[in-house]
Amino acid sequence: MLIYKATELVNFAQGDLLMLGAFVAYMSVVWWGLDYWVAFVIAVVVVGAFGALLDALVLRRVIGQPQFAVVMMTIGLGAMFRTFASVTWGSEIYTLPTPFGGVTTVGGVTVSYQYLSIIVGTLILCGVLYAFFTHTRLGIAMQATSQNQLAAYYMGIPVKTIFSMVWAISAAVAATAGILLAPVTLIDTNMGLAIALKAFAAAVLGGFGSIPGALVGGIVIGLIELYAGATLPEGFKDTAPYIVMLAMLAVRPQGLFGALARKKV
Repeated sequence: MLIYKATELVNFAQGDLLMLGAFVAYMSVVWWGLDYWVAFVIAVVVVGAFGALLDALVLRRVIGQPQFAVVMMTIGLGAMFRTFASVTWGSEIYTLPTPFGGVTTVGGVTVSYQYLSIIVGTLILCGVLYAFFTHTRLGIAMQATSQNQLAAYYMGIPVKTIFSMVWAISAAVAATAGILLAPVTLIDTNMGLAIALKAFAAAVLGGFGSIPGALVGGIVIGLIELYAGATLPEGFKDTAPYIVMLAMLAVRPQGLFGALARKKV
């Protein structure tokens, strides 16, 4: 969503960047014996730098090409990342040790600290990103670049550097999500596929380019899954989010919080 908000490109390799972040954190904690928080920072920095490098060396070559070319490029990159992970770490399923052990009671409901860490981390991350895009010069420059690259360039905005920074931030966010989710979903080469598809459905439901919308969309998709799993026949739990996504595209393509933008060409 960050990449789309700043560059209007859809990245279908985002889930695989999430997977790489989880693997880097696992390697730092289990193989090298580093502290969890040190491993967290290392994974975010490494994957973020990889995202910037990916833009500079590969994705910049398809700027200005049809959206289909970018979609196919990111799908191919995702497949390459999964192959790399399979060769490097194998096809086993790993567990990332975390300091969030134990459970607590909230409103009479027992919740594990691991799930609370995901909720709190998501809220903090969304708040930081929203403030970044709306209240900082760099965030505004990224939005300006997404609206009109040529006009942004004429106004002195370094468009190529902005694109690399967007990919770096997006990759770092994916790594953060992968580390937070790793204790719950476990780590394997395909962990990012299902998560990325559901995140795409949440982004469509909430509205592409809207950070609050993505948060609300994620909550709605989660509730839909829970309801479908509890009340509908087996198999509907996995398909219900995508049925809702298709219905939203048919009724309100811009999503719940998205704005219907028109460009003069």
